[in-house]
Amino acid sequence: MKKQASDVRKPYSGPARSLVIALDVGTTFSGVSYAILEPGEVPKIYGVTRFPGQEHVAGNCKIPSILYYDQNGTVMAAGAEAEGASIVSQAEDEYWIKAELFKLRLRPRAMKLDMNGMRLSSLPRNKAAVDVFGDFLNYLFRCTRNFIIDTHANGEGLWRAVEQGIEFVLSHPNGWEGAQQTKMRRAAVYGGLVPDTDEGRARIRFVTEGEASLHACIQSGLAADVLSNPSRHGFLVADAGGGTLDISSYAVRGTQPLVIEEIAPPDCIFAGSVFVSRRAREFLAEKLKNSKYGTPDAIDHITKRFDETTKRLFRDKSEIQWVPFGSPLDKDVSVGIRGGSLKLTGVEVAELFEPSVRAAVASIKSQVEASQGMIKSVWLVGGFAASPWLFSQLQERLAPLKIRVSRPDSQTSKAVADGALGFYCDHHVSARVSKFMYGVEYLREYDPNDSDHVSRKDRLCELPSGPRLLPDAFDCILARGVKVKESTVFTRKYCTELTNLSTLSVFEVEIWCFRGGDIVPLWIHRHAEDFSTLCVVRADLSPLSGSAEPKQGKNGKTYWTIVFSIEIHFGLTEFRARIKWNDNGRTK
Repeated sequence: MKKQASDVRKPYSGPARSLVIALDVGTTFSGVSYAILEPGEVPKIYGVTRFPGQEHVAGNCKIPSILYYDQNGTVMAAGAEAEGASIVSQAEDEYWIKAELFKLRLRPRAMKLDMNGMRLSSLPRNKAAVDVFGDFLNYLFRCTRNFIIDTHANGEGLWRAVEQGIEFVLSHPNGWEGAQQTKMRRAAVYGGLVPDTDEGRARIRFVTEGEASLHACIQSGLAADVLSNPSRHGFLVADAGGGTLDISSYAVRGTQPLVIEEIAPPDCIFAGSVFVSRRAREFLAEKLKNSKYGTPDAIDHITKRFDETTKRLFRDKSEIQWVPFGSPLDKDVSVGIRGGSLKLTGVEVAELFEPSVRAAVASIKSQVEASQGMIKSVWLVGGFAASPWLFSQLQERLAPLKIRVSRPDSQTSKAVADGALGFYCDHHVSARVSKFMYGVEYLREYDPNDSDHVSRKDRLCELPSGPRLLPDAFDCILARGVKVKESTVFTRKYCTELTNLSTLSVFEVEIWCFRGGDIVPLWIHRHAEDFSTLCVVRADLSPLSGSAEPKQGKNGKTYWTIVFSIEIHFGLTEFRARIKWNDNGRTK
């Protein structure tokens, strides 16, 4: 018998009724789940299953991630409404601007995006990607409010009781980092979800799509076999969405209560279903270029029909595929169009999927290697998981590694929103694996016999106390691939010499991220792609000016030595860092 999540979920222990909303803004489709938390009761997860423009579709949990703006940058339509025939024609008549795939604009600089020659459409005037993301969050939030008020007993009263303290969980791809979380938090403030205060911003939590998908698998019962048998075997969750494929590997470490640990650094690749569509558009433009059906509007329409039919249903490359797009009178035999349908070979369609399938298999194989062969099963979730071809190809290509691929029978496309709430309520993952190397800059003592040091001689600096030092040395605080428990704190002690105490009021330390592998670099290469600033930790250390002892430097100049520690919490889904110092025996 499958064990449902509610069997293991604990009752809510908070003092008063509250509401938590999980917003899953996907590249192509988005969804919302929520839980009303009642003191002493086990939380129950609900999905928003009715959105404007979808009244005729019962129980649809997803809406397209699109917005229409007028020329002044005002939102005119969003979600399913934006696909209605009357809105589309009005948008054309009034020159509205369509914003889609805007999530891809938030990606980290280090994640290269191969759009197959296509470009992301331009944003509305005076709107940054964060603003568009915020407008869409605002739309999802308003839809959620209306749904809760309409579907719950005394909905108005319920909403009034909880609206001042709503907690939000935002999910994001595994490859997103602190900078992207900051942008998403800014978008939530811009969209009016929370006020622009420390308390307001603290009501926004984050979870990776991989970890949210893990919780969804636990909730759906898919994971029951693995969870009841905590052997040495690990399992991998592959969340195949519109834009990214998020891959996370886990192992069960305990069943009462359920404890799960990450066993390899998570991966995130741009291999989602939208790239199959982009390749299809390129292919169709070339195939139909000498036909009357080769106009940009016709190509857009046929690509849309390919998306809605062939892409979703394709399962056999030996069979002829038909893309129905027109009326029985549409015909151009020279390019394979008859009776309003375009004929494609199964091999042609398989080629459109191939780069995404190949990238998925390569990523899964590298995770299996990183886990030292522990992984024996793969769970495929997300909107793209519904593709029979993707599913069968993963099964076929991973079979030689003795890896079983399965997918939940329930709706995989809303897994992330449901799982994000599971993350909030259950918190099963106790340890995560560092994706990159993290550290800070320090000053390395100059060695005149080291040719590497000599080549940097022009950058030498001298401390007031005398030593000659080189800047940009890298001190690794956390290496890549290290298992980090949520409670683990990494601390490093540093000292600096100052000739002017006024600089203490704006004391800053940069935390650096190195993505270039497992070997610790000696130096920070500030403009290299492998290095980036993860965050800047700021502190006002001016209270130390009273207790700092003045000293005489080498050339008679007065200086002060300041000792401080950098403390970093890596084990959480959100990175945290702070500066600690000792002021008259008290730690600050």
